[in-house]
Amino acid sequence: MKNLGLSKLCRWGCVALLTVLAGCSTLDVSSNAPMLAKADQLAVLPIANYTETPDAGQRAQSIAQSILHQKGLVVQQYPNDDAADSLIGGADHNQAQALDWARKSGAQYALGGSVQEWRYKVGVDGEPVAGLTFNLIDLKSGAVVWSATGSRSGWSRSSVAGVGQTLIRQLLSPLTSR
Repeated sequence: MKNLGLSKLCRWGCVALLTVLAGCSTLDVSSNAPMLAKADQLAVLPIANYTETPDAGQRAQSIAQSILHQKGLVVQQYPNDDAADSLIGGADHNQAQALDWARKSGAQYALGGSVQEWRYKVGVDGEPVAGLTFNLIDLKSGAVVWSATGSRSGWSRSSVAGVGQTLIRQLLSPLTSR
């Protein structure tokens, strides 16, 4: 009987440890992700920056492009103006222009979104946190056909880029896991 109790304790201890090591995250992802084939062209639009962190949108966009490319998708990058994202909401002003570019590029879908949080928390530990939203737009109809939003925090020895990369990979996984 004592071994059974110790076994349960070890099992729950392992679950708790894995939860702690994974960091805290919240995800809301549409279940209706379209089937993206490796031959499909995907245009990645500028990611709006709603944070006080300069260039957070460009950082998230770069990570998303890399992850999508690694999964075998043909990714086209919107020709960014380097100064466009340095201030809050920088990518918002050219969203219509970016959609026009995506349609002309021959892509079937465009990935857009926004960054709500990309920083280190204030405090003793300075934990990194990231919060993002992605929308997949069917360029023929103009409709949003899939969306995902999430936030994630790490531990004091983690980087914001690492936390953001993990979050972006989690959010985009339904588009790339088929």
